[in-house]
Amino acid sequence: MSERRMIDARGAFCPQPLDELVAAITHAAVGDEFEVLSSDKGSTNDIPTWARKCGHELIGMEEGEGYWSIRVRKTQ
Repeated sequence: MSERRMIDARGAFCPQPLDELVAAITHAAVGDEFEVLSSDKGSTNDIPTWARKCGHELIGMEEGEGYWSIRVRKTQ
């Protein structure tokens, strides 16, 4: 069964939000989903680019009040 995990990286600057996602996804099962909360606008580019390069699925991205929610599914 897939898990959903949240990484709250609000207040952290690039590349920390991506680094936290990479560390978490490395130990996750295929199908697990991650929601990264980041107040660093650079994450809206860095995380989708990394996910594409690594073959993971970008599920969605939404802007909240002062942060972005970026959702990624581990696919391999």
